[in-house]
Amino acid sequence: MTIPKFSDVLDAAARIAPHIHRTPVLTSRRVDARVDATLFFKAETFQRTGSFKFRGATNAVRNLPGHVRGIVAYSSGNHAQAVALAAREAGLAAVIVMPRDAPETKRRATEGYGAQVIFYDRYTESREARAQTIADERGYALLPPFDHPDIIAGQGTAALELLEETGPLDLLLAPAGGGGLLSGSALAASSGMGDRARATRIVGVEPQAGDDMRRSLALGRIETIPVPRTIADGAQTTRIGDLTFPIIRDRVSAIATVPDTALVDTMRALAGTMKIVVEPTGCLAAAAALTGAVQVSGLRVGIILSGGNVDMGRFVRLLQEA
Repeated sequence: MTIPKFSDVLDAAARIAPHIHRTPVLTSRRVDARVDATLFFKAETFQRTGSFKFRGATNAVRNLPGHVRGIVAYSSGNHAQAVALAAREAGLAAVIVMPRDAPETKRRATEGYGAQVIFYDRYTESREARAQTIADERGYALLPPFDHPDIIAGQGTAALELLEETGPLDLLLAPAGGGGLLSGSALAASSGMGDRARATRIVGVEPQAGDDMRRSLALGRIETIPVPRTIADGAQTTRIGDLTFPIIRDRVSAIATVPDTALVDTMRALAGTMKIVVEPTGCLAAAAALTGAVQVSGLRVGIILSGGNVDMGRFVRLLQEA
């Protein structure tokens, strides 16, 4: 597999256009006043399956060789749902390797889209090895959640759409788990011609408890950490991808981290002020702006709200416990 380019993001945009939602870009004068900046929120909470993951999954599935009969993926939930629906719409079988502690809402949705779910223990078992074994046994294609050129290019279409609507931005903030969304966003925001050629500072945001990406960029090599214990279940990755790392190393200015408490505060702020429900992982980029982890004063800032798949009972409990 080769590292994708900006042209691959453009190709992905054309390929997936008939299948995805072009999600809205939201603004709030009240939030802008709070941080003295102009913020543009790309609301992937309204994407099909509830997150940006449907972009990459659809691009990858629609670009598979014709002989492929099924797909295996591993995911805590959002990639799982995305692959399940993308596979069903393409007439393919789907098997998802999912951690036993994945949110119940995400498991039910994945099965509802027609996929078979096989559980593993995220703290004692290798999801990659389990998924590869199943793929080999069944002769299916393996689609990882972030380290795949078609996945990266597909995820980059969210930032591409954002820039098409807002014009030049001073800063783009994107959640950082394994780096699929962040690397795709970096390709979209730092490439092209005309207005998009204007330098946009790109910053990734990961949970404070899982700062493998920050460590990797600081050391210049991929660092692996234990599974982080954070409410941002979509960012509980242990290492950045082999394909996403060089893109992020070359095109991303910095990696910021935020604690779980900031994610809960941001969930409350977005629900109370903008009337939208965002899952903890989806709040990473917004939390960095609202808490000052990244300075945004005086800037035009794009923020990707990556998903809204959170069980309502858990959403309420998190706010109450805080």
